[in-house]
Amino acid sequence: MREIKKIACIGAGYVGGPTMSVIAQKNPNVTITVVDLNQVRIDAWNDADLSKLPVYEPGLDAVVGEARGRNLFFSTDVDKAIDEADMIFISVNTPTKTYGKGKGQAADLKYIELCARQIARVAKDDKIVVEKSTLPVRTADALKSILGNTGNNVNFHILSNPEFLAEGTAVTDLHNPDRVLIGGEDAEAIEALVQIYEAWVPRERILTTNLWSSELSKLVANAFLAQRVSSINAISELCEVTGANVDEVSRAIGYDSRIGSKFLKASVGFGGSCFQKDILNLVYIARSYGLTAVADYWEQVIILNDHQKSRFAQNIIKTMYNTVNGKKIAFLGWAFKKDTNDTRESAAIYVADHLLEEEAEIVVYDPKVPAEQIYRDLDYLGTRSPEDNRRLVTVVSDPYLALDEAHAAAVLTEWDEFKQYDWSKIKATMKKPAFVFDGRKLLDRKELEGLGFDYYAIGE
Repeated sequence: MREIKKIACIGAGYVGGPTMSVIAQKNPNVTITVVDLNQVRIDAWNDADLSKLPVYEPGLDAVVGEARGRNLFFSTDVDKAIDEADMIFISVNTPTKTYGKGKGQAADLKYIELCARQIARVAKDDKIVVEKSTLPVRTADALKSILGNTGNNVNFHILSNPEFLAEGTAVTDLHNPDRVLIGGEDAEAIEALVQIYEAWVPRERILTTNLWSSELSKLVANAFLAQRVSSINAISELCEVTGANVDEVSRAIGYDSRIGSKFLKASVGFGGSCFQKDILNLVYIARSYGLTAVADYWEQVIILNDHQKSRFAQNIIKTMYNTVNGKKIAFLGWAFKKDTNDTRESAAIYVADHLLEEEAEIVVYDPKVPAEQIYRDLDYLGTRSPEDNRRLVTVVSDPYLALDEAHAAAVLTEWDEFKQYDWSKIKATMKKPAFVFDGRKLLDRKELEGLGFDYYAIGE
């Protein structure tokens, strides 16, 4: 079997950067180069100040600090990395298509194809190519077709190695994974990747399958997790009208060993780069095979999630006397979850959009998300002009400033620091009545109601 001495990873984003950093940390004798055409992103990965890494994940700075410059390198020279590598990970973005056939559901594979064509053009010797991006089933066929028609007598072996990271705990997940999944057709290529992971992952946690099972497993894992979130959120609405408490219901059913307690926390809705994208992809694949009932079933998970965000915004408007025009609403949190600076599909974006339609004045505080990202998220929706977004939305770096003279506070991300605030001091500076809408069920109802807040939480 060919020994893997050099690895290249195309894509230095939320998956490629942390994954390759940990692989480099655990395999000091393997040289790993992470490449990306985005010079600003690569410069951030190479910044001497580790607090300026482009991806915020607890513990990532220490991992990068240990391996960078030893056997971990970040570069924009894609061709050189491909040429020298024994194994190439493809970790580029696969967003939902915004055009053409499959618009709004299918994965856009143009970046995957561009990677394959670049590998085919540059490679002079045999390579193992690893799919790390989340892909539709049978994408490997397209890769094999492109790579197999180069005419330069280079052999390529395609492996599927989907990531199962949870943002906010990515480094912990990488250090101690539930499982590593590797799908492929060539036993030697599979074993080469198994040995990379065996540097720190017990062999019994490394699962090997055929290519298609591996590709589909990633979509199915995220679909099942998102389904649980939408299921408990559906019950949260039922709890609100019947007098039940969704936390008590979650705890009661979570004790059932057949169900388990994870992903039963009611909230304003799931976000992130994977859940919605992967379910829509699953829906599109099912429809393309004529499996209408299957597609409808999974699409309902997305419909319910969108409903939960809309319902939360409408409840704010209804509670505040059916008008938020000109009222200051403080958003606590913009990231889709705590301990990450990722805002993709964050519930905060869509709740804000609903309130801005009513001409609310929103002031945002998030400890990790910069103002330019918040405005970029709102501009991307295209609901209103960039000028109107900046007229109606202010971003501040002090939470107490955000809450000063606010008519309401809306908790959109479950950052731990929000629980530590001096809420009696906040109450004194807010307009009366002082409303708190807790979309993450983070704060203490008794404490806030004792201070005189009008407190509303999902599922109560």
